[in-house]
Amino acid sequence: MILIVVKFTAKPEHAGSWLEKTAAFTAATRAEEGNLFFDWSRSVEDPNQFVLVEGFRDAAAGAAHVATDHFKAGLESMAPLIARTPEIIHCDIPNEGFGPMGELAVED
Repeated sequence: MILIVVKFTAKPEHAGSWLEKTAAFTAATRAEEGNLFFDWSRSVEDPNQFVLVEGFRDAAAGAAHVATDHFKAGLESMAPLIARTPEIIHCDIPNEGFGPMGELAVED
């Protein structure tokens, strides 16, 4: 699985509409055959910062993602919205997605 985490810092005037402005990119990516998850979170410490956690089946699915028209359009549409260059973590890991947490579980 390819696991990617990206921190985006929006310009303050775009932070309130960030999710709306990235909605088409999000929907198109989630519809990709090799996409496992594509989830946005907003920082509780910085209201202008959004964290994207995305997973792809394998390296081929990740490569297919960055070759799509919606990826290119998404980057183009986000460029004027960001206050700084995004920070990224990109890992190829043996997992196939989420699994149960061993240290915490719902009590019976």
